[in-house]
Formats: sequence, C-alpha cells, structure tokens
Amino acid sequence: MSDTPFGFGLPPEEPEDGDEGKKKDQQSGGGQGPANPFGFGGMPGAGGFGGPGADNPLAAMFGSLNPTDLGAAFQQLGQMLSYEGGPVNWDMAKQIARQTVAQGTADGSKDASVGPSERKAVEEAVRLADLWLDDATSLPSGSASAVAWSRAEWVEATLPAWRELVDPVAERVGAAMGDVLPEEMQAMAGPLIGMMRSMGGAMFGTQIGQAVGVLAGEVVGSTDIGLPLGPARKAALLPANVEAFGKDLGVPLDEVRLYLALREAAHQRLFAHVPWLRSHLFGAVDGYARGIKVDTAKLEDVVGQFDPQNPEQLQDALQQGMFQPEDTPEQKAALARLETALALVEGWVDAVVHAAAKPRLSSADALRETLRRRRATGGPAEQTFATLIGLELRPRRLRDASRLWASLTDARGVDGRDALWHHPDMLPTATDLDDPDGFVHREQMDFSELDKMLGEAADKPNLKKDAEKDDKAEGDDTE
Repeated sequence: MSDTPFGFGLPPEEPEDGDEGKKKDQQSGGGQGPANPFGFGGMPGAGGFGGPGADNPLAAMFGSLNPTDLGAAFQQLGQMLSYEGGPVNWDMAKQIARQTVAQGTADGSKDASVGPSERKAVEEAVRLADLWLDDATSLPSGSASAVAWSRAEWVEATLPAWRELVDPVAERVGAAMGDVLPEEMQAMAGPLIGMMRSMGGAMFGTQIGQAVGVLAGEVVGSTDIGLPLGPARKAALLPANVEAFGKDLGVPLDEVRLYLALREAAHQRLFAHVPWLRSHLFGAVDGYARGIKVDTAKLEDVVGQFDPQNPEQLQDALQQGMFQPEDTPEQKAALARLETALALVEGWVDAVVHAAAKPRLSSADALRETLRRRRATGGPAEQTFATLIGLELRPRRLRDASRLWASLTDARGVDGRDALWHHPDMLPTATDLDDPDGFVHREQMDFSELDKMLGEAADKPNLKKDAEKDDKAEGDDTE
C-alpha cells in the first residue's frame, strides 16, 4: 500500500555530505518540496521535482519554459485563477487524476485498456460469485451488470462519489478564507479573496486528483474502502490491479479474481437491498465533517503572508492539515457512528464471503487474512481524509464485527441475521461490538403485533369507505 499522502512524493533523501549537501541542495532547488506547488511534475515537458528551474515556484508547471510548454502552463494557470465553481475545482481534479494514472504506479505498472478476454473473465467470476452468495445470504443479487475497468475508467466512474464526500469539507475552507480578514478589509480585498478561493479550489482539486489517481493504481473494485463509490448495481473489478494484488500470494489468478468478485458482489447486494445504507454512511461522514473546525490561526498566517507569486503556500497549509476535530461529545459520537457503520458493513461482507468461499476455495483463509490486513493498514484514501479532515475510513473493529455477524448466523440463521439490515436502529452498536454474545442472545424484538396493528389501522379507512358505499347503495335502492 502506498504511504504517500496525495501523491506529493517522498521526502528528499539525506545528502551524503550532511548539512553542506542540504545547503547546496536548497540553493540549487533540488529535492522535493514546495518547488512543485501543483504536483504537476509528471506533466509532459515539466521539469518535475528538482528539475530545471526548480528554484522557481512555478517551475514544476512551466518545465523547461519552451514556448509550447510555457503556453500550456499559462493556460493552466489561467484556468486556476478564472475558476468560479464550487469549493473544489473538479475539472482539475479529474485532469490530475488521469495524469497520475497515465504515469503508472510506483512498481512501473502502466494502465491499459481492458481486453475482451479480461472482460469475459470478470463477468464469469461475478456470475459465479452471485451463485455462491445465494447460499450465504438472504439478500438477492444486487449486480445488474458486471464490468471490467481500467484505472482511468475507475477514476471517471468514482469522481461523483468523491465530490459528494469532499465538497462539504472544502466548503468550510472557502468560507474560512474570507472570514479571516477583518470585515472592513474584505470589501477592499475582494479581488484577492476571489483569487485565493480560486487557488484554494485548484489546490483541493490537485490534492484530490492526485489521491484518486494513486488510489486507482491499487483498488481492485468499486467498494474497496467500504463506501459505494461506483454506479449503483454495477459490480466492477480492475483486472490489472487484481493481477497485481495476487502476484506474490502463491494463489492461482482465477481464485484471486473469484474471491475479489465475491466481495464486490456481496457489497453490491448490501447497498442495493438496504436502501438507507448509502445515505447513512455518507451522512455519517458529513456529520463528522460538520464538527471539524478550521485552524484559523494557521489560515490567518497564510493569508497575511500570501504572495500571488508563491501560491504553493496554500498547498503547504492544506498538506499539513488545517482541520482539527472538536473534542465534544457530539463529535465523538459522530466518529463512533461512522466507525461502527464501516465496521458493520465490512464485517458483514467478510463473514458472508467467508461462508461462501470456505467450502469451495482452498485459498479462502489466506485471501481473507490478506484482505483484512490490507484494510487495516489503509492507503491513499485514508490519507486523503486524514489530511483534509483528520478522518480515517479504516474499519478499526472489522474483526469484532465479523465475529458478531458469524455468531448471529449460528444463533438466528441467515434470514435472522440479514433481517437486522431492515432499519438502522436494529443494527448492533459500538457497545454491542464490546459484548457480541450479549447482543446475539438478547431477546429478539417481535414486530409481528406491531405490523398487525399497523395493518389494521391502514385497513380502517377502507372499511369506513366500504360502509359508506353500502349505506349509499341502500339509500338508492329505497328510493
């Protein structure tokens, strides 16, 4: 897993000649750091980190400054400063993500179009996975189609979901940028504030684009982080990443693909047939984000020293993190709700997939443990939220939740276990994860009498109308 947040590159290596080497490196503009304010080091013709003209804060964008590159760079800068959309420049995010994907992954793997044989293999894996899952869950298939995506196609398909997740947080930064100036100065500094907001949108767009682009090189499907990032009812796998995932596991590729198809198909069943779940998860993220406060002292310092010729200052501030979770009971409760919801989703998928795969795949245990560890260590998606809002989308209690769902299966059967998804109030809580046996053997709520009462109440108006019709009919006969 990558541990490089937002694709900003690794810290510069320690020079062999100690402090003198550091000084020379700083003077020559070498190494990595703010010399690349926009993260465009991989753009065609760009000098990149430590490249020609790296002592110029725009060198990473302007590259070798030949006429062609210079014109493109000024066009890019013009797009930044003229942006008047929302808090994130999503056009730029998409562009940066596509560029990051085109550069390939750290191990040299390049993106490529998916061939017919790979598409067929994914379709057959998802079809077989759905057959196996029929025995492990009462929820019917949630996959209307199975698709094989390239990394670039994954970027295109998931950006709408990233937008929904990130915009509320970025909006807080945009508002804070205008609030840090005294009110009497805001009218005079209107153009500056507008430019800063445009640059802020560009910086957010760059960061999100880089993070999504790096993540596209690692994910194996559309639900890897426990959130439904792709279109509804579309099970997706990325053949290139599936192959890379199974490369050193000593497991046949067909088994790896099938196990990952089981996980993707299980997620699709859950999100398709629990209609409130998607909004519940996204709402939990938004609820947590609302409790984040902007470090106005840091932002004021950035604004006070803002130099239009050094826009990387804004990026540095964002990279270091300007958000601090409020230490309030409400914020702690919001975080607990989110972590519990993520753990319950991932735990259910883990338990259901294991039940479906264990009797049929000899590699089921090894693949299960590998994926558990992969989820626990996190990756670029974790770092995106951790840097932006101090939030990690890591299901910390995955194993606890998986054990609870497995125990529920033993005690109540598949139907009784899956019935808990009918309403969020029926799901286990964080306390129940601490005492799974207590929850499993707790007396089940009997909704039959309530359903009967509701049904009778719904029938009463109809009975009244029928009686009125009969009375009217009798009156007509009398006449």
